[in-house]
Amino acid sequence: MTRRPELDALRGVMLVLMTVTHMPTHFASRAGQPFGFVSAAEGFVLLSAFMAGWVYSELARRRGQLAMWRAFEWRALKIYLCQAALLLFLFMVIARLGIKVEQPAVTNLISFYLEDPWLAGRAALVMLYNPPLLDILPMYVLFMLLSPFVLTHAMRRGWAGWMAASVALWLCAQFGAWQWLYEAMAAHSGLRRIPFAQTGAFDPLAWQFVWMFGLCFGAKGLTQAVDAHGAAQFPRWLLGAAAALAITGFLWRHLHGQTPFLIWRDGNVLFDKWHLGPLRVLNLLALIVLLLRFGPRLVAWKPRWHLLETLGASSLSIFCAHLVLVLLALALFGASDPARPIWLDVALLAGSFALLYGLAVVLLKLDRWRAAQRSRAMAATMAVTGAAMDATGAAAAAPVAPVSVGTVNAVDRQ
Repeated sequence: MTRRPELDALRGVMLVLMTVTHMPTHFASRAGQPFGFVSAAEGFVLLSAFMAGWVYSELARRRGQLAMWRAFEWRALKIYLCQAALLLFLFMVIARLGIKVEQPAVTNLISFYLEDPWLAGRAALVMLYNPPLLDILPMYVLFMLLSPFVLTHAMRRGWAGWMAASVALWLCAQFGAWQWLYEAMAAHSGLRRIPFAQTGAFDPLAWQFVWMFGLCFGAKGLTQAVDAHGAAQFPRWLLGAAAALAITGFLWRHLHGQTPFLIWRDGNVLFDKWHLGPLRVLNLLALIVLLLRFGPRLVAWKPRWHLLETLGASSLSIFCAHLVLVLLALALFGASDPARPIWLDVALLAGSFALLYGLAVVLLKLDRWRAAQRSRAMAATMAVTGAAMDATGAAAAAPVAPVSVGTVNAVDRQ
């Protein structure tokens, strides 16, 4: 399947935003949630789910369900290995460096590991203990393992039941269902020693809605009429409501800050990131409607953003690399400090992006080299097979249809 550069560019945007917000500079709080009360995490999960639904549903149609299942399993294994490598780097390098230089930004990050390294290490490998910054990939692995079940059933019987169940799980998450479920399991197993707060900030029961939405849309379970430019057609009232919600969220975030309510603090749960509060979901859906309506026209009008496309083409590797750089920055420079010279923060971000882009270029060239090698190997195999078939055909045809000299001369004359 051919790549879609606009999707690579979108993933590149998400990677840039995550790098800026995770890197401990004074730009982090200002760059967080730039489009409203929606972060790069929602966009990254949504795009990943869309790509999974699009690519693996086509794979199932072309090569069968078994090929789709194997592809999902291989992708989940690859993500898990990336998570394991990041954990090893965190525990063996960053932890020792943070302890040596007495860096609170690191020791606070891995406080549970420092209390009981043996338990924390084992729990991390089975994705029960998920330190901050490293808690999104385990959720990603879980969704990848469950997705073939969903796609197999939905491609046969439709998406209505699955989306209804997804909305129901999201509603349950708003009332603390995930914590209740974890505590119930912990009461009947050995998980009680792992506090719920150490299992990760993301609520899987809530975030599965974003994944299911993207998976369904990518597998063409959500269809929408489009115009000649590929822009989705919506009723005017829906487009107007989406624009109003998106503009309100954008202005509210930039005029009021990332905390929606300073006085009515209980109202902040409506915008909660980790549980995907209702108003946050509305803000996200409004941006999706506007992107589907105006995105294709923007893609047709704008020049290609090759830098972002290069980053997005190797999104998993660049995501892991950005976490390595963030952890190193925390260990060496600590948390964001207003007293730190501005030039140091600028240099930190510039150096990080230079390294990430350089890695992306190397990975892209490596992918192209591998593709060229596969093409040459396939061409050589086809050439050998064709020559063998020609030789076999000639040998088989000789005794079956003997031709006299006179007949040959007659054919030559004709």
